[in-house]
Amino acid sequence: MPFYRRVIGAMPDPEIMMMPMPPRRVFALRMLRSGAIAIGVIGTGLLIGMTGYHWLGRLGWEESFYYSSMILSGEGPPPDPPLTGAALLRLHIFAGFYALFSGVTFITMVGILFAPALHRFLHAFHLEIAAHDEPPDQTS
Repeated sequence: MPFYRRVIGAMPDPEIMMMPMPPRRVFALRMLRSGAIAIGVIGTGLLIGMTGYHWLGRLGWEESFYYSSMILSGEGPPPDPPLTGAALLRLHIFAGFYALFSGVTFITMVGILFAPALHRFLHAFHLEIAAHDEPPDQTS
């Protein structure tokens, strides 16, 4: 089924109306930039979790890395460390907020990573529509 749109007046020239598709090199650079942003944000989130577990849970850096990476990756919290009383309560409150932060971070990073590919797809789709949406030739 062809794409039709209601046009009031003369339709603008499609070549003036839109920019050409950027080259693949530009797309690859955008993907690399998005990947670098994602790695930076995930690394910062991991550092926040490690610091919280190390400071509040009095865990070593290796265990802090394990606990924070499990929550940040979406695997869920590992078993509780051997803490009791107020220290465990503080750690649970931190882990809850860190899990909320991790969920939002994950969704945001998916968006950042897929944005250049989605942009290119929509750009190509728009070019395809414009190529099929030209008015009939009136030169006869």
